[in-house]
Amino acid sequence: MADQLPERLEGVKTETIETDLLIIGGGNAGCFSAIEAKKLNPDVKVTIMEKAHISRSGACSAGMDAINTYIPEGKTPEDLVRWCRDQVGGGPLREDLTLSNAQELNEAVDDLESWGLPIVRDEDDQIQYRGGWDISIHGEQLKPIMAEKAMEYGADVYNRIVATSLLMDGDQCVGAMGFGVRDGKFYVFKAKATIVATGGACGLYKSYTSDSRDSHHQTWMCPFNVGTGYAIGIREGAEFTSMEQRWVATRSKDFCGPIDTISVGYKSNIINAKGEKILEERYAHLGGDTAPRYIRANAPMEEWLEGRGPTYADTTHLGAKEVKDLKVDYLNERPSFVLYLASRGQDITKEPIEIYGSDPYIVGGHTGSGYWVDMERMTTVPGLFAAGETAGGNPNKFVGGCAAEGKLATRGALKHIESLKLPALDNDQVEQEKKRVFSPLFKGEGFDGVSAREMEERMQRLMDEYAGGTSQFYRTNEERLEYALKHLKMLKKQIDFLYAEDLHDLMLVHEVVDRLDVAEVVCHHLKSRKETRWQGWQTRSDYPETDPEFNCFVESRLNKETGEIETFTRPYEQLVPGDSN
Repeated sequence: MADQLPERLEGVKTETIETDLLIIGGGNAGCFSAIEAKKLNPDVKVTIMEKAHISRSGACSAGMDAINTYIPEGKTPEDLVRWCRDQVGGGPLREDLTLSNAQELNEAVDDLESWGLPIVRDEDDQIQYRGGWDISIHGEQLKPIMAEKAMEYGADVYNRIVATSLLMDGDQCVGAMGFGVRDGKFYVFKAKATIVATGGACGLYKSYTSDSRDSHHQTWMCPFNVGTGYAIGIREGAEFTSMEQRWVATRSKDFCGPIDTISVGYKSNIINAKGEKILEERYAHLGGDTAPRYIRANAPMEEWLEGRGPTYADTTHLGAKEVKDLKVDYLNERPSFVLYLASRGQDITKEPIEIYGSDPYIVGGHTGSGYWVDMERMTTVPGLFAAGETAGGNPNKFVGGCAAEGKLATRGALKHIESLKLPALDNDQVEQEKKRVFSPLFKGEGFDGVSAREMEERMQRLMDEYAGGTSQFYRTNEERLEYALKHLKMLKKQIDFLYAEDLHDLMLVHEVVDRLDVAEVVCHHLKSRKETRWQGWQTRSDYPETDPEFNCFVESRLNKETGEIETFTRPYEQLVPGDSN
């Protein structure tokens, strides 16, 4: 079987593409990156490497009903920094990154409206806010609008290409490699600068809805964002920050639909089984309905844990027009949720919508998780830039902020390539990666191995039960994390047993390999922060209080010589004075 591998690999065609700027991931940030590059220099060659199809890929693929950050009249970018700081419990966050992003934010959203995105306005043509910073949109066509504009500006798009690794010249990133999930080719993209914009990591943890093999993707976050953008950097020793600051959201129970649409947009109180207003009555000292996001996400789960569940978003006060408007909002973001309500025959004016916590995600557009980057959005790997959910340190970016960051990363990347010449292609590196990528497909008939689904299920159970998943009400401790790390290493040693029967299977194999790398880093971060700073997002049952010594960033990098993940800290620096109002 091993002897047949070189012969079979010879049948796999290799296609090499040379470009100026490579963007891995054609989602929100990736599209804005491409557009900005062409605006600044129409002659620059821009290439997008997209796993799905750019018209409907990424976290915005199914649409959105709101843009959660848009600076209103009378507020400033500094005010947004203060709000973000309070939303993550007084820091730590990269205030330099957050401020520079806030300064670009409104222009990026205005671009979307000028391209055709319907932003809801009142009778005086004023943008309609549904909260302090978020505006309502009719966003079912949000992603096609971005994609069409990126292609209109002249970006070359390679759809259905799975990224598997960075292309390196020593310590310098000079592109990326991957394979075609439809054509079976091996692709080598040589680039003077590379922006990774692949979205966050979903599917590390078992979803509480995973009661059958068909529901393993019943999650809130885009299930096809599997952490590849993180994993390819982890393997090259890039520095990562705040990976312990997981994102946990309150979602509709049994369906995992968004709840801010109801609670914020339609002023529906979160209540427990006794009808008590949870946030108002139990978290008034933290701001009640304006408490930090992690409190609002964790509060319903605490009610369950303390015997006051189930919990609900109380929709019984809504009138007929409000119910219709609410369903229209869901049709612009989560249309299947409307069908779910209809299938149950649920009248939400009489029966409130039951809510629960989601499985945890690593998503740097919402929290501070991701690559440690400089002000140009370059990672610690020269030539590699990060934008959107892959870039760390700047929470609460959401749609508008990820778009703005795509523009900022492009400006840094174009500066980087001004006087850069690409080295000759390292054929040995290419052949080694080609062998690694395709070997699961050429195991031979009768190979007694492990499927991607089987390894995924084992990883998700480990993370759920030992690294603070939903079944443990997000709690973990030193011993559980050590257990998780030990068994994740066992799984990583079994990667050679993974097999694929076709190209789609091969994609699933590499997705679970990427998830394992990200999961290991997450566990190291959770283990290193010996306090509880963001309940629910990061809860240590053995360190239940906040420790001032940990008002800092927890960092990690792979030591490529030892193969071990090393963690350390960086100080937090407050740059913007004052508190949010």
